[in-house]
Amino acid sequence: MSDPQRNHIQVWLSIVVATFVLGLLCWQHFTSGVPSHHLLHRSDLPAISNWWGALLLPGLTWFSSALVFKRESGRYPLAAQVGFLAALFYGIVLSIAFTNGLDQVASLMGPALLVIALFLPIYRPEYLLGFVLGMSYTFGAVLPTGFGLIVCVLAFLIYKLIRTIPVLLVRKLSKTN
Repeated sequence: MSDPQRNHIQVWLSIVVATFVLGLLCWQHFTSGVPSHHLLHRSDLPAISNWWGALLLPGLTWFSSALVFKRESGRYPLAAQVGFLAALFYGIVLSIAFTNGLDQVASLMGPALLVIALFLPIYRPEYLLGFVLGMSYTFGAVLPTGFGLIVCVLAFLIYKLIRTIPVLLVRKLSKTN
């Protein structure tokens, strides 16, 4: 895929996300007001307005798609699309669990990401983007992005370092036998 085609796709992806976010913010503004979310869900900590999503989400979309295109030599393969959709679904389910008072489910889904990181490269940008978009309706864009970036760092360490330890041990044990 040539650079103009890739840029065209990045622009359209960013426009779609910007349209979604601005539509959501306008709807919130004219109905119940644009919410703000406190850090760590504690009212004694600063609140962050959902308006920041109008800048953050299109920018994250542009940046994430650029990284995918760079990693995949100018393509946006099916695996990246499936990863994005799976993370989007995960973020939506986590948001639904949280808003419906399913605290046990919601509290398990965060650490479950670290277990998933043993098997899947969830540190990649398409996963982060899907996760943040899936949670943005409920939590805005800033808090899921911060949480998602922390998970990405931990998932990278788990996927690249920790998961290789058992593989190395098995190889070493199989050579000694």
